[in-house]
Amino acid sequence: MGGELISAELRLAGRLDARFFALLEALSATGSINKAARTAGLSYRGAWLLLESACNLANEPLLETSVGGSGGGGTRLTPAARGLLDAWRALQDEQRRFLRAQEARLAQLPALAGLLRRMSMKTTARNQFAGTVKAVETGPVSTTVTLALKSGEEITATMTAAAATRLKLKKGKEAIALIKASAVVLVSDFAGWQLSARNQLAGTVSRIERGAVSSLVVLTLPGGSAISATVTNEGVEALDLKVGAPATAVFKAYSVMVAAQP
Repeated sequence: MGGELISAELRLAGRLDARFFALLEALSATGSINKAARTAGLSYRGAWLLLESACNLANEPLLETSVGGSGGGGTRLTPAARGLLDAWRALQDEQRRFLRAQEARLAQLPALAGLLRRMSMKTTARNQFAGTVKAVETGPVSTTVTLALKSGEEITATMTAAAATRLKLKKGKEAIALIKASAVVLVSDFAGWQLSARNQLAGTVSRIERGAVSSLVVLTLPGGSAISATVTNEGVEALDLKVGAPATAVFKAYSVMVAAQP
């Protein structure tokens, strides 16, 4: 619930949340716990657990159940339950108005709003770096974009010219570079060789999370940023990667996705 940058979860009594009241809404509409559970995205057993927990704590019955008869059986909300549902709806309306007001206040603080907007994006890419477009080189088919990070490092991305146009990328515009950890190769010793990959960020191993097959290795860069790489356990051993050891994160410009506000 809430606006683009501010959200809040409404709960009553610490346990009655949107899931519970969605169940009450559905029960009011269908008169059937089975149907209400499906509507609310719950199992029949899960719906009963929610209802029984609330009913046990209420000082008035919340449900009226009838069996058989000419109209068939069913379950209805009692006046107490309807009052609870009405209170929830009213509180939801108040919360929405409050959150909209806070969104309006944030609009008057562009620096803070920009920070929150960058942090609000949800993605599976482990590495996310906020920066400013430093250069845009457009070719007949592809466009190369260089982002300058606030920490001093630079990241280069290659994309189609159409994508760069759609993102309206230009010098000085804020953007986010996203790189999957699986696209990052770690090098501990170049042995005099040079690599063709445009992006090479030198840092120090600050964390290694070992798994059954592979490990997540995190490098801390000189500016304080961190970049993660997924490395096989054999690779970790072969490179003798340890916390405090120097290493370089290498990744192709084509592996970098760029996000920008339109």
